[in-house]
Amino acid sequence: MAGKKAAALPRKVYEKELLRLQTELVKLQEWVRASGTRLVVVFEGRDAAGKGGTIKRVAEHLNPRVARIAALPKPTERERTQWYFQRYVEHLPAAGEIVLFDRSWYNRAGVEHVMGFCTKEEHQLFLRQCPVFERMLVEAGVLLRKYWFSVSDTEQQERFRRRLGDPLRRWKLSPMDLESITHWEAYSRAKDEMLVHTDISEAPWYVVESDDKRRARLNMIAHLLDSVPYHDVPPPVLDLPKRPGSTGYERPPRDLQTYVPDHAASL
Repeated sequence: MAGKKAAALPRKVYEKELLRLQTELVKLQEWVRASGTRLVVVFEGRDAAGKGGTIKRVAEHLNPRVARIAALPKPTERERTQWYFQRYVEHLPAAGEIVLFDRSWYNRAGVEHVMGFCTKEEHQLFLRQCPVFERMLVEAGVLLRKYWFSVSDTEQQERFRRRLGDPLRRWKLSPMDLESITHWEAYSRAKDEMLVHTDISEAPWYVVESDDKRRARLNMIAHLLDSVPYHDVPPPVLDLPKRPGSTGYERPPRDLQTYVPDHAASL
């Protein structure tokens, strides 16, 4: 990572600004819904680069009926025989929806290419077709934003070590993740080649420096908000109705139902 590493952002500063940005994300969501906009946000980067944590903060206060996360598993045998982009197309948003891709069609430019899960010919075909595919999305009116989370090799290894010792985050590690350490330069070359072919004016890449997760989250969200021409949509006026009077309903006796034990009482 180029440049001098910035000091870690204080938690109080981070949490205050994150709340402000998340409030703006809710406004963005309501504008997307009201205007019928289709917004796609692609999150890419090395393992442990901070993509998942950022996606979590973006989606935390959004309506899951409007904003959803697309994190596709490995393709089925049938999907392997399809046009490569086909299984991603069905996850694209309809009018008034936001889709956050936790990894995307760029798997072919990264892990599939480096680990030999696709042929050289398939990789080269992807690099030729991807810009065409994304231009088609943009021409059809889709707002497409692409973010590459850039983490240093030393920081990635430190995050892997912390995950290995954390029972709440151990599930994030797979043998494939750890193997990526031994392919650092190969992934770097693959990323550089990907950017050369797919950093197009209609859908440019935006690099997020992510050695400091707090800074990365705030910087990415702030950029997304600045890049979309949303405006505040007044919410509908709602009045809490007056509760009607009783008509004689009586709640059944407690012993007729099975209640969850009061675990909290033992604390």
